[in-house]
Amino acid sequence: MIQKTLFLLSCSVLLTLFTACGSTPRFASRDSRFNRAEPPELTPYKDAAVLETVTGTASYYADKYNGLITYSGEVYDMNGLSAAHPKYQMGTIIRVTNLSNDKSVIIPVNDRMPFRPDRIIDLSLGCARELDMVNVGITEVKVEVLEWGKGKK
Repeated sequence: MIQKTLFLLSCSVLLTLFTACGSTPRFASRDSRFNRAEPPELTPYKDAAVLETVTGTASYYADKYNGLITYSGEVYDMNGLSAAHPKYQMGTIIRVTNLSNDKSVIIPVNDRMPFRPDRIIDLSLGCARELDMVNVGITEVKVEVLEWGKGKK
């Protein structure tokens, strides 16, 4: 009887150890455990009044942060349309225009970027594709605020 109890106990300990040693999944947009906010409907902002305009250099970020949690709590999707800004509140809706080709995209700010005196905004790869700036990496843009966000500062 004691041998059977010890055998069952050792089996349960081994099972617990093997289960605990499993790999932890990386944050991913397919993972429903994390906040996956639906992107806002941006069509109504097409003709919205401009609240603030800033020009400067934009860059984009992709692979390194794909699937990680943004400052707003959403999962970053490099192929989606989003932006990181050093000071705008989360949820701020902006229009970014590539000044070299006049292509623009309307996007929400959902991430924070470190302050860099040489850059005003970081864009997702999806935005960079829309603005036709993937090959150059950085470009001069105009950022127009269409609605101030009400999320985290």
